Amino acid sequence: MRWFALMALMVGVGVSSLVAAENSGPKLGQALPQFSLKDVRGKSYSLSDYPPNELIVLLVLGTECPVAKQSALKMQKIAEEYTGRGVSVLAIDPNRQDSLAEIAAFAKSNGLTYPILKDVNQEVADILQTVRSPEVFLLDGEHKLRYRGRVDDQFAVGGKSRKAATREDLKIAIQELLEGKPVSVTETPVIGCLIGRSRTPQPNANVTYSNQIARVLQKNCVECHRPGEIAPFSLTTYQDAAGWAEMIVEVTKSRQMPPWHASPEFGHFANERRLTAEELDLLEQWAAAGAPEGNPAELPEPQTYTEGWQLPRQPDHVVWMSEKPFQVPAEGTVRYQYFSVDAGLTEEKWITAAEVIPENRAVVHHVIVFITTDGRVRDEDRQMLTAFVPGLRIAPYAKGMAKRIPAGAKLIFQMHYTPNGIAGEDRTKIGLVFADPAEVTHEVRTASTINRRFKIQPQLDNQQFDTSVVTAPVDLQLLSLSPHMHLRGKAFRYELTHPDGTKETLLDVPQYDFNWQTAYRLPEPRLIPQGSKLQSFATFDNSSNNLANPDPSKTVSWGDQSWNEMVLGYFDVAVPRGTDDTAESVVAAIAGVRDPKQIVKRVLSALDKNKDGKLERDEVGDAQKPVFDKLDTNGDGVVTDEEFLVGLPELRKLFRP
Repeated sequence: MRWFALMALMVGVGVSSLVAAENSGPKLGQALPQFSLKDVRGKSYSLSDYPPNELIVLLVLGTECPVAKQSALKMQKIAEEYTGRGVSVLAIDPNRQDSLAEIAAFAKSNGLTYPILKDVNQEVADILQTVRSPEVFLLDGEHKLRYRGRVDDQFAVGGKSRKAATREDLKIAIQELLEGKPVSVTETPVIGCLIGRSRTPQPNANVTYSNQIARVLQKNCVECHRPGEIAPFSLTTYQDAAGWAEMIVEVTKSRQMPPWHASPEFGHFANERRLTAEELDLLEQWAAAGAPEGNPAELPEPQTYTEGWQLPRQPDHVVWMSEKPFQVPAEGTVRYQYFSVDAGLTEEKWITAAEVIPENRAVVHHVIVFITTDGRVRDEDRQMLTAFVPGLRIAPYAKGMAKRIPAGAKLIFQMHYTPNGIAGEDRTKIGLVFADPAEVTHEVRTASTINRRFKIQPQLDNQQFDTSVVTAPVDLQLLSLSPHMHLRGKAFRYELTHPDGTKETLLDVPQYDFNWQTAYRLPEPRLIPQGSKLQSFATFDNSSNNLANPDPSKTVSWGDQSWNEMVLGYFDVAVPRGTDDTAESVVAAIAGVRDPKQIVKRVLSALDKNKDGKLERDEVGDAQKPVFDKLDTNGDGVVTDEEFLVGLPELRKLFRP
């Protein structure tokens, strides 16, 4: 997953008011007192070390806050740009949870060459009266404060950050000072994580990490906040969690975390991540008491996970997308890449769980893995096996339900890469957990409601489009709902019309987040009676108020890239396992295709000029004759309805120019 998606995962992201209004820190135009801090190697740095007239940029950061990381990278570019021009950069880390080793690793992994100083007792943080990281302080040659706030205006709360900054506040302030001008904008709001301050825990607090908080975090947070997972920091131990106590309260009270975007008014879901009022109160009490550890003997048993996977156990079979990694350039746009690979299965397999793992998440926007029996990468009949998108959590299907991979099938990896400024490579893989064929009673299929013909008008909010209607050909079991839009997506709703005409909202997502896409799993399979109709409704914000909007002046239509849009309402259903004609028709229908026999009947009626119930070679045009020859498996110059059914994928080509 690319770094920009992580902005939506910013556990500990908030907006502070202008800091000068929050505290009694240094005033603009006032000189900072002298201080001395050491870097990870023990070397001391003081303001007095720098020559007169040297501008000094102080960057307050933390190693685990995603916004701070991106600001640290931006600061490296600024440091390089102003080398030898009378500007020096110093970073300061006041977080109690960031060790010297972690700071050193952070600097090395991100290629940072400017000093990072550890503010062990948070003395400099107190002088600056800084609340969040990242925050920058620009000092003139007399160490007087001339600017404080953000690096630029790219980031915002709630997954709506801009793709790129429109105002580089710090660089503008630096340039103005170098030119002998007063700074035009001296303060800006700070977007970031609350600093993990050292607190003295209350000795007899009722709520401690050991007796309550560890259980809350295990239930709601640790699935993602553990080593190797998607969250930017771990919450598996007291040492991990204590420094984030106040930040945890802030983002849980605001419902930014845990990420959950479905309205509680409609439906109930097995993977709901909504904290209870009691849990929120416990977190608040714990932070207010100074985040006490309590008695470790009261800790719950640690949760166990499959190493390296979200799967319930180690996969039975792993398939890589290619033999060699794909090279992702540092800049530019990479068109969708398709990799066709033999699944390596000599017999039919039933899949109860599947997970895609990119080798390089920093450059992988999303992955969809399809099943195909003919190897064509753009086949309408291919069936989705699983996907990787930001926020997707993997869970096995209910007992008796599984997806089917035929013997000899190929897997198609659809790869969407997003260059992030650093050239890299990726070799994605998929892990499969097999089900016992004797226990499989239902085949799981992924289908969708879709609209490819919309036009989103420029500079307008709240533009709604509906999708095609999918009609249940027989009784179906609904398992999950997965809405999909891009950066202009605002809201999404699934609506079921029952056979008697009554309507029901199955899922309402009033605040869709492109950077955290959820498969909303029902607690139990839901019966969808034959004749029921499923439709989706998508709402877009193409106005300038949507900070994530790539270009509000554009008219937007369907397209693969994030600056295009999609209206897709994926859903998983289960149909009874079987091989008779009825089962085949059901599978075709839920995949968004009409009954194969009806397709054959319609095509034969349209093309059979002499109306003898068969299609002869001279009844089709020259452009369709190659397709005709493929359908005519016995070579007798006639295609019967049986041959039509066998060659249905080729048959669709008769409708294409």
